[in-house]
Amino acid sequence: MLSKEQILVTGAAGFIGARFVEAALSNHHVISVDKASYFKERREHARIPFQTIVDRDDLFTWLTKNQPKLSAIIHLGACTDTTEMDVDYLTQINLEYTKKIWAYAAKHQTPLVYASSAATYGEGELGYDDNEDLIPKLKPLNPYGRSKQDFDLWALDQEKKGNHPPTWSGFKFFNVYGFGERHKNNMSSVILKSFDQIRAKGFVRLFKSHRAGISDGEQQRDFVFVGDVIDVLNFAYQKPIQRGIYNLGTGQARSFLDLVRGVFHALGKKENVEFIDTPIEIRDKYQYFTEARMENLKQQGYTKSFTSLEAGIEQYVAELLKNVG
Repeated sequence: MLSKEQILVTGAAGFIGARFVEAALSNHHVISVDKASYFKERREHARIPFQTIVDRDDLFTWLTKNQPKLSAIIHLGACTDTTEMDVDYLTQINLEYTKKIWAYAAKHQTPLVYASSAATYGEGELGYDDNEDLIPKLKPLNPYGRSKQDFDLWALDQEKKGNHPPTWSGFKFFNVYGFGERHKNNMSSVILKSFDQIRAKGFVRLFKSHRAGISDGEQQRDFVFVGDVIDVLNFAYQKPIQRGIYNLGTGQARSFLDLVRGVFHALGKKENVEFIDTPIEIRDKYQYFTEARMENLKQQGYTKSFTSLEAGIEQYVAELLKNVG
């Protein structure tokens, strides 16, 4: 008989999911759900002693057969490629699969935490406020953002109908960075891309600004360290917080120049940045500023300080160097 509480984590071989599993193993038995091949293919996860592994396509059959007693479901599995144009695939993975997770959690009265995305905010014309009254008005720029928005709206509707898990929270992740994201390839953070460019070529390329009043490299994002994300997700289901949808960033936008300077510093290299034109196909929809409003999470009692960009980069680069030499 298992002595530890059981939690189920989807996307467990993904970037954030694997970090969540790694942190949870000391206090929980973790049922890790993802495409089975990912657990072996992704070398950055080799250090994690995954326990029970379930292929994502077999999950609901497995749950019916094994009927585990779960203390929480952490649903981080999704297609996170913002360039994915296959709407049917995104609907299947990001919307319909998540509805099934929700239905299971509601039926079995299991706390649920799931990943939404800051991509739901589109160009940010309404700001980055997680006031739920604004959610129906948001206009995501791509099918990925729309798939996340569609589930958020569905979840809020289920809440109104009383068809929901005992506690639930969705988190709009902003720009998450940290160790274990290399498999994301082009979707990996600018920190990892900068690390690779500096080691290979000695310089970093950044997009020029094509907007009056904003200098090259001064485009800003809310960069949040993966360790902080894991801490918030744990807080959300263990407290638990009020049911609803929350931002998950730092609340402090920083520039891409700040970011690459941090990587150069962490590597002990002299700053060398080249600016290139933003590709014409994304130029009109390129975001120049994102910054999470974090008041709602703070009101739920989460008062810890977030890791500074410089400190997060130092930790991340140290871990990369330890693993790549």
